[in-house]
Amino acid sequence: MTHPILHDIDAFLRRTNLSETYFGRQAANDWKLISQLRKGRRLWPQTEQRIRDFMDTYRPRGERSASMRGAASHG
Repeated sequence: MTHPILHDIDAFLRRTNLSETYFGRQAANDWKLISQLRKGRRLWPQTEQRIRDFMDTYRPRGERSASMRGAASHG
């Protein structure tokens, strides 16, 4: 059985156009994460939370730069 978080990850990847390996490395420091989850790998609650935190706070590079420039000019 695959982990239920895969549905959320797949939606996130479609929205952001990130690759599975890039996502895994950034979210959990494991480039094989998604392929292993698809094969039934167990996911610890702490790791699931790290993944969800990554998805909640992720901003594409252009958005991060623009928001940082705006914050700098308002300071």
